[in-house]
Amino acid sequence: MKMKILFVILGVVAILFFLFQLYFVISQKNIEKYPYKVVKNYGDFEVRNYKASLFTSVKLSNKTYKETSSQGFSILAGYIFGGNNKNEKIAMTSPVAMTIDDTSTMMFLVPKKYTKESLPKPNNGNIEFTEMPAKKIASITFSGWANDDKIKDYKAKLIAALNKNGIKYTTNFYFLGYNAPFELLNRKNEVIVELE
Repeated sequence: MKMKILFVILGVVAILFFLFQLYFVISQKNIEKYPYKVVKNYGDFEVRNYKASLFTSVKLSNKTYKETSSQGFSILAGYIFGGNNKNEKIAMTSPVAMTIDDTSTMMFLVPKKYTKESLPKPNNGNIEFTEMPAKKIASITFSGWANDDKIKDYKAKLIAALNKNGIKYTTNFYFLGYNAPFELLNRKNEVIVELE
């Protein structure tokens, strides 16, 4: 009898977990994304044209991806969840971007309906509004959970692929994360670099 109850409980937990993850996959489709067009797909990486866009950003001095992503996400999420002079909630967008450098800057894309002037003023004075111009980038994609080693590895793979194809690039590398921390399935990450 106890085993039967245990199997029923495990079955219910498994169904709830599946429904919870399915909800996140479906809700991702309705999230506004950083707009781009693919110029050329090289198989292991692709070249894209990104439109000019506005971001909220915060500079951080942490060295590890885990520390930076956790602290940066917390600060920017606080702003969009109402931590501003209007107590206004701003829609979540995708992806979350981070510079790959000695110091990190985390960025959230601002929904299209806002301009720099119409955005509510952040309560946190470290949050800035950054206008990113239109740019051409190269991107390499990987799945699963991101960490410092994976980001470093895919950055090296992207550099090797660009060198092999004779494509000139800048030193402006970014990490893009497309999923909420509690999404376990279908995770997507990218390392991108601005091209010359």
